[in-house]
Amino acid sequence: MIDPIKFIYSTPIIALFALGYAFMKAFWVTRQEAGTAAMQTIAGRIAHGARSFLKVEYTVVAFFVMLMSGLLMYLNMYNPHGTVWVAASFVVGAIFSALSGFIGMDIATKTNVRTTEAARKGLVPAFRVSFAGGAVMAAGVVGLALLGLGSLFWFGCMRASYALSVKELYILLEVLTGFSLGAESIAMFARVAGGIYTKAADVGADIVGKVERAIPEDDPRNPATIADNVGDNVGDIAGMGADLFGSYVATVLAAMVLGAEAYQAGKIATLGPVLLPLAVAGLGVLASIIGISFVRLRSETSHVHRALHIGNTVALLLSALGAYYLVGELIPDGLMLRGRAIVGIRLFYAMLVGLFVGALISWLTEYFTTVGHKPVDMIIAQSLAGPATNVIAGLSVGMLSTVIPVLLFASAIYAAFSLAGFYGVAMGAVGMMATTAVQLAIDAFGPIADNAGGIAEMSGLPKEVRERTDVLDAVGNTTAATGKGFAIASAALTSLALFAAFVGMTKLQHIDIYKADVLAGLLTGAMIPFFFSALAIQAVGRTAGKMVEEVRRQFATIPGLLEGKATPDYDRCIAIATYAALWQMILPAALTLGTPVVVGMLGGAEVLAAFLAGVMVVGVPCALFQCNAGGAWDNAKKAFEEGVHIAGKPYKKGSEPHKAAVVGDTVGDPFKDTSGPSINILIKLTAIVALLLAPYL
Repeated sequence: MIDPIKFIYSTPIIALFALGYAFMKAFWVTRQEAGTAAMQTIAGRIAHGARSFLKVEYTVVAFFVMLMSGLLMYLNMYNPHGTVWVAASFVVGAIFSALSGFIGMDIATKTNVRTTEAARKGLVPAFRVSFAGGAVMAAGVVGLALLGLGSLFWFGCMRASYALSVKELYILLEVLTGFSLGAESIAMFARVAGGIYTKAADVGADIVGKVERAIPEDDPRNPATIADNVGDNVGDIAGMGADLFGSYVATVLAAMVLGAEAYQAGKIATLGPVLLPLAVAGLGVLASIIGISFVRLRSETSHVHRALHIGNTVALLLSALGAYYLVGELIPDGLMLRGRAIVGIRLFYAMLVGLFVGALISWLTEYFTTVGHKPVDMIIAQSLAGPATNVIAGLSVGMLSTVIPVLLFASAIYAAFSLAGFYGVAMGAVGMMATTAVQLAIDAFGPIADNAGGIAEMSGLPKEVRERTDVLDAVGNTTAATGKGFAIASAALTSLALFAAFVGMTKLQHIDIYKADVLAGLLTGAMIPFFFSALAIQAVGRTAGKMVEEVRRQFATIPGLLEGKATPDYDRCIAIATYAALWQMILPAALTLGTPVVVGMLGGAEVLAAFLAGVMVVGVPCALFQCNAGGAWDNAKKAFEEGVHIAGKPYKKGSEPHKAAVVGDTVGDPFKDTSGPSINILIKLTAIVALLLAPYL
């Protein structure tokens, strides 16, 4: 077996390699042609709007970070089992998370116009440029996550001369928990605020533009169209980047905390279970970068989906092979964890369960949200009778889409636990997240292609350019939906691992729901995902209402606007979306961060454990329902815009069924891009806060 200490050095080195790869790809993207002056002007407006939003958002978040870091420092100064380094690591986690979102947004606003220009030459060049932009974001996110976790762990081990006592190890893991709290906190703000922004702009643009004025999507006459394209970047790029950064960190942390229960001071071999999650994550980054290099479109008639699947498959196979090697090197014979013998080969099988579940959940999400499959085709058919039946069909599809995934989660948890206990469940989640880089690259290129199509239409380029970007956008809609399914699957396993770590740190033997206070905690936790969703959806509705009023006002008061003889006030719509989104993100974030603290302080460890169970058990199907329903409504609408035949009769954009589908998509927008994906962060963040509270309970 290799000395486990050597793996402490490898993680930061791999992280720096990933960041170097991101820089190299970014350099290549920025050297591509940026198109005509008109295209660059539109792209400049989008980039300016996105930067303005992030500037205001990060200013607000900076105050939160200072307040929380001060609170953490105060609490740990008077805790004999704590350290003020928790506050410092919280700040580092917040900065790295914000930086990951900024990197994604910055490269996306540079790649979009270059994708449009490449689309003038063909589909293959457009795909190459847009996917390269997604790869920059992906490598940046995982590189920063590994750099933060790996460097903090290396620094803690170095201070103890690589001979950690049990107490020192747990203090070091508390420091890493602070890093994870900072990452997930920024992810919460970025995901909620970005989701409110993007969907409010999208809904406002659709209601007035498509439904009331019957003008095309991304029409430059629509005052909300720039805000809509900005929203693709701040929500689907910056928000998603911070979201998956937090997921990646929380998953690795949960497995490390559980692995620490096997550590015995002075026995280097027992440090292997703590290092294994970091090592698997690092190897997964290398596998993902290799997988990304296999994503190539050979010709104009090639299937984009097939090219993406090849890269993902390569990354999965390499990750599995690497995990087999690492388990053999880092898991010693005779390892005991929570009274259970952990056998290397069985732990490897538990990780394969995670890899398999991640792939299967992505396929199931694609089935429920893609045109040509029964669920979306049913919504299309029901649109003939009007908006009401479209909405009813979409709701039923979303609810049905939870059945098989939840049963799959239950089976996976049972299988992984049977193989290697809760440590096996945690490593299953790590196995699933190992290929985050390639998953994120596949996910991120979609919003870039969407922006490219908007730039093509607003700058008046030939029809075939928009057709090429629409091909990529259609694939991007599917990959975005499968990416959300992947994130929910990882959140389910990660939250269970965090829950198990909390139970272990508080020395709870059981949770007795026959007790009134424990049952009350369970029910309160079950309510939180619905309360959180309501706040997020209401925020989208209120902000969209303001956007609709502003777009109507401009059409009514600016002479010649509808005729294309005047320029809309794009900045006014951007300002409405920016400040409304930031103001209304505060309450959902406060709910997420505050409720576990209140429950823990009032009820104690057992009540808080029941609360966490309620949030997790209800939150996972709630997130699945919303994301899949929204994705199905969206693709049903796009089917009409491309033209469909129902019972032998053609229906196109502007028809009554299409208008009904637009209404359904409008309902689903906050589901799939605001409240649904944000529940992932809700589930994990409540567990991380509880983990930090554990020494005080």
